[in-house]
Amino acid sequence: MKVDLFDFDLDRDLIAKKPASPRDSSRLLDLSEESTIADRHFYDLPKILRAGDIMVFNDTKVIPARLYGKRGEALVEVTLYHPDDGLSWWSFIKNAKRLHIGDTIRFYTAEISAEESDFCAQVLQKDDEDGVFIRFNCDADSLGTFLEKYGSMPLPPYIKRDKPLKGLWNPYNDKEDYQTVYAKHNGAVAAPTAGLHFTDRLLKEIDEMGVKRVFLTLHVGAGTFLPVKTDDTENHKMHAEYGIISEQTADIINQAKKEGRRIIAVGTTSVRLLESAADDTGVLHPFCGETDIFITPGYKFKIIDMIITNFHLPKSTLFMLICAIGGTERMKAAYKHAIEQKYRFYSYGDSSILKCINKI
Repeated sequence: MKVDLFDFDLDRDLIAKKPASPRDSSRLLDLSEESTIADRHFYDLPKILRAGDIMVFNDTKVIPARLYGKRGEALVEVTLYHPDDGLSWWSFIKNAKRLHIGDTIRFYTAEISAEESDFCAQVLQKDDEDGVFIRFNCDADSLGTFLEKYGSMPLPPYIKRDKPLKGLWNPYNDKEDYQTVYAKHNGAVAAPTAGLHFTDRLLKEIDEMGVKRVFLTLHVGAGTFLPVKTDDTENHKMHAEYGIISEQTADIINQAKKEGRRIIAVGTTSVRLLESAADDTGVLHPFCGETDIFITPGYKFKIIDMIITNFHLPKSTLFMLICAIGGTERMKAAYKHAIEQKYRFYSYGDSSILKCINKI
């Protein structure tokens, strides 16, 4: 399938630099019915939900996986995306051409210079597609502490932030903003951004109206930000991500499907893990492992009836997945409406809810 089929014009000014405040005041494009479209706010979500609906949330927690480092006089920006073991990670590195096998990268913050730093990593391998493989100098139990001290939230490259400089005032609160209120299990290096709109107040309202919330965990990787560089989707490589679906969550979803209740996925990450764990008859199984599923139009969904999702970038794998769920022409028309109405795009942007029209 040609990647150009998923292209559209997007003014870069529509890519949100910070989230709405409060979170649930963001806008919500309602595509929950096939033939209608409505402009709402996210706090209107309960008006679309029904008692008995099952909402599936991804409870992964983002780690501060972006690091600023120095090798000699060369400055680099490291984004971790896939662990190999407790101390070795594949990473995407800006200015990686300045690095060689065996080099040591010393990490720094606004308060701690590279020369004063006690946190570093060695370059073990370089690969044109997979990035740079590094190993940290600490023990595995201490790595989380070092990341909290030296790291920042791994925002997508479309959201610009200044490098840490002494005395520089930071007007953003990404460590809180780029985390869902229900985040639980450390491991993601990108947020499941559809969940960023939920507040404790809104979750309480959803619970009280009889909607059932269940959780799975998919540790989202930074590969989700990678552009599709091939001309055809057949040649695009998806990076694997680790996920878990418990037996209890699978049982609840399977029973709800038997009873004809709606399964509403919160985010593309929830969809990808659900579809990875479902068999061809539409039964969901417990899951523990990696998935690199790549969903494009023509795919028949086994589990979901609806999805809540942010607005995605042109020619991205996420927009392809949304077109698979809602239909390519309908989604292009919906995105045209969103652009005309100045909806905010991507991780910190506005949201949509749409019906899945391509099911087994």
